[in-house]
Amino acid sequence: MIRLSRTVLAAASSLAIPLVLSAQPGGVKPTIRQNFPADPTASVPALSALVSARTSEMVDVIARFASDQQVLQRRYDAPDSPAQRSRTRAFYTTWRTRLGELAFDKLSQEGKADYALLENHLRYQLELMDREELQRKEMLPLLPFADRVLALQDARRDLKTIDAQASARTLADVTKMVDSLRALLEPAPARPAGDSANGTPRAARVPAPKVSRTVGNRAADQLDQIRNTVGVWYRYYNGYDPLFSWWATNPYQKLDDAMRRYATTIRTRVVGIQPAPVVAAGGGGQGGAVQAPRNAAAANEPIIGDPIGAEGLAADLRHAMIPYTADELIAIAEKEYAFSLSEAKKASREMGLGDDWKAAMEKVKNMYVEPGKQPDLIRDLANEADAFFAKHDWVTIPALAREDWRMEMMAPERQRVSPFFLGGDLILVSYPTADMTDEEKLMSLRGNNPFFSRAVVFHELNPGHHLQGFMSARYNAHRRVFSTPFWNEGQSLYWEMFLWDRDFHITPEDRLGALAWRMHRSARIVFSLSFHLGKMTPEQAIEYVVDKVPFERANAEGEVRRSFNGSYSPIYQAAYMLGGLQLRALYKELVMSKKMTDREFHDAVLQGGPMPIAMVRARMANVKLTRDGAARWRFADDLPAPRPFPSSR
Repeated sequence: MIRLSRTVLAAASSLAIPLVLSAQPGGVKPTIRQNFPADPTASVPALSALVSARTSEMVDVIARFASDQQVLQRRYDAPDSPAQRSRTRAFYTTWRTRLGELAFDKLSQEGKADYALLENHLRYQLELMDREELQRKEMLPLLPFADRVLALQDARRDLKTIDAQASARTLADVTKMVDSLRALLEPAPARPAGDSANGTPRAARVPAPKVSRTVGNRAADQLDQIRNTVGVWYRYYNGYDPLFSWWATNPYQKLDDAMRRYATTIRTRVVGIQPAPVVAAGGGGQGGAVQAPRNAAAANEPIIGDPIGAEGLAADLRHAMIPYTADELIAIAEKEYAFSLSEAKKASREMGLGDDWKAAMEKVKNMYVEPGKQPDLIRDLANEADAFFAKHDWVTIPALAREDWRMEMMAPERQRVSPFFLGGDLILVSYPTADMTDEEKLMSLRGNNPFFSRAVVFHELNPGHHLQGFMSARYNAHRRVFSTPFWNEGQSLYWEMFLWDRDFHITPEDRLGALAWRMHRSARIVFSLSFHLGKMTPEQAIEYVVDKVPFERANAEGEVRRSFNGSYSPIYQAAYMLGGLQLRALYKELVMSKKMTDREFHDAVLQGGPMPIAMVRARMANVKLTRDGAARWRFADDLPAPRPFPSSR
């Protein structure tokens, strides 16, 4: 039993939360990480295998596309400006035309796969531009001046000689528009007493633009981008062009202030977000007050989101090569959840708590380590997972990939939307800091308990995200342009299911830790797709997660917030479980049928590079390809049955 500090004991007492600490899960013993292999030469592979590696004829084509796309994005750097939209659409359209000129039938299977991936990518980019055009029209009542002011940056990038006086006039005109629009959204001024005494009717007030909270939130964010772009434009000339400074300084300052105030008004009056609190200015004896940065209040803002509807989901799923409707995917998720629920009740009964799986989960969450010891726990769990994989011949983990990952602590601000540790080549440990409230500390302690952490450390490190990044940088690197969460998140989730089937989780506490995440990934499909279909609000999504997944309420809110705040694509959260299920179906097709070994299968997935899993299957199973890709793959029709515990092993 690990001893708690008096501070945390006091916090627990004040919150009436029982704290029960346990030794680390799975019999893990504290270990010290070895900084480099005993034989450093092991980190350098035999180069003959790389020299003879088979590749695609499309490598240079895709590398050229990626490079050209990158330079155009740098060149047209005013987001959503008239020139940026026009040039980008022409770029994608012309690339599709040129791609169609290639002799597809003469390509190898790898080349055909790359062709289909690029065609799929280009088609989707144009579909996204069409979606953004519709969203722009929705925002037009609030931002009718957007194209005019963004054209200033377009003209600068075109190296046009600036007319300082005309530019100042544009700034002044736009300022008037912004102030007029802001006034329409503000409450109407009170009518003075006796205003109509002389019988002269008062002029009717122009109605305010009518838009939804969703459109208002999107417009406020777009206005922030416009303001930033205008600032970049202004600073390029100011001080370097004396005539520009003479004409434009005052109009720019007025416009910048007007856009800042207008964005606040949109968020307050349309979206319902309260302005950031005013705090005392610190240091230097300056006095006065300043407005706190907007992100300081972000955790308390309402969750708005921007649902894309059934049509938008269909386009995104088509790009991911998923031949199911959103409703069909929700049904698949509910079936997967039912298995997890059954197993959670089984583990609960082993713990003497009957079918009360939530009580069993609460007991597990209270078995956290002493504050300050979480980095040691993550290190030991990573070493345990590494040793477990080293015992088996499942996948190639190069020596350098075992050596090169690092660990840092996650910033408290980020923990509000990412309450669990994250990984890759850098593990970010989410755990309480001294300045958090008692409630925040306990939320983090409980949410990052050893059993929850043990079930996903390999998801973040090897053979999960870290190994994915390591391999995709070294094999078929040209395919990184086709990166998709169905490949990276799906693959990490696949390993969680894979280890469930292979005796990594024996104790009921360990199994509950694994099942918590499995439930979580099923719930993500349901609440994220339901939100975009208009069937669930963010508030209902939070309640759904609290009911279906054993997370703290604050953790559930953080999960829903980051799902809908624009940080992730609409189907990203669904990709974990769905990508994992696709790989399980492909494993059954190729490994359980004895066509490939475990190592051959897993290495081929990793070394093939990121892409939709349907194209992974096309490459590895030599599925016939056309210019549009492979035939529809209904992967859920042929999934291996999940293995209940205990089984006949």
